[in-house]
Order: sequence, then structure tokens, then C-alpha cells
Amino acid sequence: MQLVFSDAQYWEDFLPLTFTRPVAAMRCGILTFSERWQKILENTEVSYFTETYLQDKFNAPEEKESLFLVPNFLPTETVIQQIKELKQGEALVYEDELVAAKINMKGFSLHQIEKMTDIKEDLIFFKKPADLFTYNHHAINFDFDLMTQGKTSQELSSTNGFLGDKKDLFIEEGASIEFSTINTKTGKIYIGKNTEIMEGCHLRGPIALCDESKFNLGAKIYGATTVGPHCKVGGEVNNIIIFGYSSKGHEGFVGNSVIGEWCNFGADSNSSNMKNNYAHVKFWNYRTKAFEDTGLQFAGLIMGDHSKTAINTQLNTGTVVGVASNIFKPGFPPNLVENFSWGGLKDDERFRLDKVYEVAERAMARRKVALTEQDKAILKHIFDTY
Repeated sequence: MQLVFSDAQYWEDFLPLTFTRPVAAMRCGILTFSERWQKILENTEVSYFTETYLQDKFNAPEEKESLFLVPNFLPTETVIQQIKELKQGEALVYEDELVAAKINMKGFSLHQIEKMTDIKEDLIFFKKPADLFTYNHHAINFDFDLMTQGKTSQELSSTNGFLGDKKDLFIEEGASIEFSTINTKTGKIYIGKNTEIMEGCHLRGPIALCDESKFNLGAKIYGATTVGPHCKVGGEVNNIIIFGYSSKGHEGFVGNSVIGEWCNFGADSNSSNMKNNYAHVKFWNYRTKAFEDTGLQFAGLIMGDHSKTAINTQLNTGTVVGVASNIFKPGFPPNLVENFSWGGLKDDERFRLDKVYEVAERAMARRKVALTEQDKAILKHIFDTY
């Protein structure tokens, strides 16, 4: 059965992270929302009901019987069972919002639904970028059980110091960890395949280090932190999510933040995660075109794909950086750095699109990934439209 992930009303609320991907392709915990549901439902036939300009890269639904799913929540065992037992024309609703339905995508219409059932349990729902790091500890715990069930962890090398219960540490094959400290008393720690934790690192869970990524020498990692695949992280981080293929390899602090793919932080770049007056932090909302209160005292940075900072860049609390922005001008950049900014300050010139492609091709080639024509078309649409 085809699994159709719907952006519902959330795509715009997750900008700039969703300029380049559907909601289901965002990472939180160990997995993306799409990967998580594929594991839960044991289904590999996946499509996305998303923005038109993203559909060439992210498969559009075929016109056939499907499980239509809003993916950005963590289900309970009861809800998973309810979803599995849905019959054609039935749907599940949570807080007056449809979250799952068994329907035919031919002539797609929610009028096909004949029976709606309310979900009575409380669910952890991710509705805006700050929710990703705020609830990341729940997602790591959920995915840890999902990823490790029935498997055996590699042994932790005796050169390391360890605090906690070994059942809360899982090390996949090919991982290398030497002369570091690992603390699971504060949360579970998942170490993915072919990862490296260099000497002198300090990990305090919950943490997910995904496949092919590494913590550089002496890194200090506080949970709840997720580092997606093919990343390098050094310095100090606290409660951040990096989707994948990005580098924060040097000294400097980033906390309570979400970073997209193909981003790079210059040496000694820092992002503040708390205001001097201890007030709630505001993030820019692309839907309302205004800064909105997160209700959080700790909130740092939201950064879209392909964006970069120069050495010694200082980012204020509650900064939102768009897609393919280059921040290198002296002084603090504004709390909203526009897509394709060349410099980072308001009214700076735009990064030329041909140069965006050129830099992206070079950066991606280092990870043996090609910049496709689909990727270029997505970047061009963002450049022309936003």
C-alpha cells in the first residue's frame, strides 16, 4: 500500500527548513519523519503530497489506494494499531485535525472519508521549527527503541569513561570511539554506522550521531542533540539538530537550534541561545511575516540549506537564516537573514544563482553527492519566488 506523506498546513510554518523539502523529510530524533513511519508501518512505497515545485524531486502520489498520513508527530502504540487497522474511507483525527486516512488518491478528495475517529491520547506534535529541538529528547527515545530492537550493540572500548546504564548506549557496526567520556544518566545515546568520536570528546545524552558522521577532537556535546548523516561537529553544542551533510567542525557554541543540510560554520562562529534579559525568544514566521514569541527562554538559530558563516561570526538569539545565505560582514547580522544573502546584512546584494550552483556542486562533491537538475530547479524557484 502506498504511504502518502502530507504537508497539511505545516509546510509554511516550518520555513526556512521546508523551502527545500517536504515536512516528512525533516530530521528529529535519529530518523526523518518519513524514515520513522516507514519503519513503524514496515512500508517502503512512499510518496509526498507537497508543494508543486518540490514534486519532481519528492515523488508525487500515484492514483491508487493509499494511507494518507500527516507525519510530524510521535504515535503511541495504540495510535499505531489504530492506523494499521484503518479501513477504506476511515480516518483518525487529533484535535480537530485529520492525521491519517485510508483513501484512494485517484480524484483525491477528503469527501471519500465516511468515518472519523478521534484520537483520545495526548500526542507529541511538531508544529514549528522550535518544536524540533524542544521535543528532540522524546524523538531520540522513541527512535532508539525502534532502531535497536532485536539488535546487539558493539562493545564500548575500555579506553573510554562511562557513566550510566549500558542498555541506554547503542553503538552500530563500524563506529570508532576512543578516549572519550559517555554519560547516559541524562538520556540515551545512539552511535550510527561508520561514525567516529575522536579523542577527548564528552557526550552527555540524549544524543544521536547518525551514520558516517563524526565528533572532532575535544567536542562537548550536550543533549538532546541530533547530528544527521555525513556531518562533522566540534566545539560545544547543546540541544541542536543538524539534518545532515553539514559541518560545524571548529570551536564555537551553537545551542537550541536546527540546521539544515549543506551548511558550514566558520571557525569560532557562535550563536547565542538566551537573551541578556532572560525574556522569551522570538523567531521569524514566514506565514505571518512577523517575529513570534516561542515561549522559550532558550532558542538560538534556525538555518536553511546551503547557508554558511565566515570565521568569528556572531549570531544573536533567535536568528533565522534562509537558504544559500553567506554571512561574512562585520557586526551582528539581523535576526532574519534573507535567502541568498551575500553578506548577511539587510539589503545586501544577492548571491548570484550561477554561483550558488557552483558552490553547492563543490560542497556536495566532497560527500560524493551530485547536485541534480531537480536540486537546481528547487533553488531557482526559491530564488525567483522568495
